[in-house]
Amino acid sequence: MANPPRPLWRLTATEILPLLHSGQVTVTDYAKSLLERIQARNHVKAWVWLPPSLILHQAKALDDIPTDERTMLYGLPIGIKDIILTKDMPTQYNSRNYESEDPINADASCILTLRANQALIFGKTTTTEFASTKQGGWHQNLTSNVHDQSRTPGGSSSGSAAAVADFQVPVALGTQTGGSIVRPASYNGCYGFKPTHGAISREGIAQWCPTLDTCGFFARTVEDLELLSNAFRILDDEPVPSHPFDLRTAKIGFCNSYNWSKAGPGTVGAMAKARDLLRRHGAQIEEVELPNDFARVLDWHAIVLAGEGQTSFLGRYLAAQSLLHESIKGYVENHKHVRHADLLAAYDGVARLRPIFDNIAVGYDVIITPSVIDEAPVGLEDTGDMSMCSTWTILHVPAINIPGFAGAHGMPIGLTAVTARYRDRHLLHAAKAIGEVFEGEGGWKASNL
Repeated sequence: MANPPRPLWRLTATEILPLLHSGQVTVTDYAKSLLERIQARNHVKAWVWLPPSLILHQAKALDDIPTDERTMLYGLPIGIKDIILTKDMPTQYNSRNYESEDPINADASCILTLRANQALIFGKTTTTEFASTKQGGWHQNLTSNVHDQSRTPGGSSSGSAAAVADFQVPVALGTQTGGSIVRPASYNGCYGFKPTHGAISREGIAQWCPTLDTCGFFARTVEDLELLSNAFRILDDEPVPSHPFDLRTAKIGFCNSYNWSKAGPGTVGAMAKARDLLRRHGAQIEEVELPNDFARVLDWHAIVLAGEGQTSFLGRYLAAQSLLHESIKGYVENHKHVRHADLLAAYDGVARLRPIFDNIAVGYDVIITPSVIDEAPVGLEDTGDMSMCSTWTILHVPAINIPGFAGAHGMPIGLTAVTARYRDRHLLHAAKAIGEVFEGEGGWKASNL
């Protein structure tokens, strides 16, 4: 086996894949390295189901594939949020009603895609109950932030973000209905990519709000996000330029969003520093103020959550009401008193806003906006405020958390880049160059890992 300059577990997906394809590193050896890393960092508690014997058995089967038959994601270990069906591992949804260790004999569509590309399904990562609760309901592991055990990792894709940021796997799948990819990515200091709504099939993934639910990725580099996007055939109509994104000719918008008044000093400082850094690298910076039509977008997001949650959770409520978290019961019992007229107004209102924002966004290479209120709060029961992300989720636009900044307590703070719908690859292309600046000069380093 070759001797890479760093431990195997530190390598990104883009770095390890050539070694796996060529046979310089076996899938088994790489899997063992990650399992050792997870054992050494077990206090993070990112995993709810991690079967070493199954992992190593599947790794050996991948090792036996001839070199000329190895495909795009050959041997790449991927963490899977535990609301996504996997035929060989149980899916428990962090619910007391699904504590069986017997797998449901079905793979979600996204898992079929990963297996077809010869990825190694590594284990199931923690989530809040049905990926819908903000507080409490932890029947599985109570995951901590990888940089401070007293702080939340965010949610609901808690374990996926923590596992990637902590070098336990190179990439992982998550989902976002409010801020469940972007927020934990910011809190833990990694990249989190929510593609355009519908870009990845959600068949086989627990449903909360079909209007909002989106499958996406966590990684430590944009290159790895591009790799996964290739596997899922996320493509723009207009090809991305073959040359690197040039900040010297870039036009970048900055949008504080309607709930800027909630921003803490860490986020305020990150936005100011980002403006300064990008200007110094030659970018043209413009402030973007959303029209007054967008003033109700957060209210509409909350209405859609409540209205569709009432439908999505009805079956689980009727089957096992006593086992559900109070917030889930509240959706079914309509504690927010959402009427059909309210839901229609939200649907129609946001439908009008989506093309308006698209037209604004195409005037810029990307728009930078906050990912979170501030650095991860102390305490593990509350996964933090999603409101900085919700606008972009309900607008269905692609969004990526870019790490690089630090809060008052030295915890990571990221910023989000967004663009128009179905310009996902253009967003990633720009995020790569912006991320190099933010990570290199933003002031936060994961030095303790």
